[in-house]
Amino acid sequence: MSVTTPTPEPTPEDVSRGLAALEHLLAEEAARRASRPPVMPGETRRVRQLRAEVAEAHALADLQDDDTPLLLDTPKVRKRRKAAHEAARLHALAQDPTMRAWQAARMRRLLITAALVSLTLALAWSTAGVQAFAADDAPAWSPAWVFAWLVEPFLSLALLVIVGARAYTATRGQPITAPALIRIEWLFLALTVGMNAWPYLPLVAEHFSFSRLVLHILGAIVAVAIVTALPIILAAFTGLDHGPLTGPTYRANTGPGRTDITALTAHAQRLIDDGALPAAPSANRIQRTLRCGMDSARAVRDALTEGETR
Repeated sequence: MSVTTPTPEPTPEDVSRGLAALEHLLAEEAARRASRPPVMPGETRRVRQLRAEVAEAHALADLQDDDTPLLLDTPKVRKRRKAAHEAARLHALAQDPTMRAWQAARMRRLLITAALVSLTLALAWSTAGVQAFAADDAPAWSPAWVFAWLVEPFLSLALLVIVGARAYTATRGQPITAPALIRIEWLFLALTVGMNAWPYLPLVAEHFSFSRLVLHILGAIVAVAIVTALPIILAAFTGLDHGPLTGPTYRANTGPGRTDITALTAHAQRLIDDGALPAAPSANRIQRTLRCGMDSARAVRDALTEGETR
């Protein structure tokens, strides 16, 4: 025996929802039919497809005429624009006289360092040649042979002192041009070249070899070239015109004048009367408050003290 459950009657809300869903479905179907191109009598399916493609092409052509998407910057364009803006600012900064002066000073320091290192290596290269000249066939490790290794180092140190002094003063715009110092410099260079070349000169060497001669005087030649060229290079750097500098300017330190001290003392007295300064302020307090030099602050303190004792 089967028991059937009676179907409940729909409520008014269920009826309303069903009618609304039916109306929505009918509206979608009507819109779908309206969007379809009208079917002409005798049109086939291929004709309808071609008509739809033509309509789509017209719609795309209308959208392609709008250049708005092309006006937007892509990430790559923004990145390139940022790099170009940075390059333009760096170029403008490089033209600033202060930056040009800094670049010149940096390059000058680099060239001086490279020249002195090269000069040191060149003199070290010639040490072996000078030792062979100074030892004069002395037995190995004998006192004469050992001390012969010290000839070139102390000669090179003396030469480096002169070259370094001339290089430094040239960077300060005051090159040393004393004839005596220049003659001493060339004397050291001539001794270095002569001691390196003498054992290998024609009529001196048992078997003359031009390549061997050049190899032994190479260090001395490099040293002569650096000593000759370095002052010229530094003089050229000193004469560079970077344009008007835009950096901060400085004034020379001047001692406190009586007029300034009088004005500062009067100002300090007004601050004391207003309570901004104590009755007997220290020099440090006066300096911080008046923003003056320590000498002026001491003078103001002494003037205030003298005024109180009167």
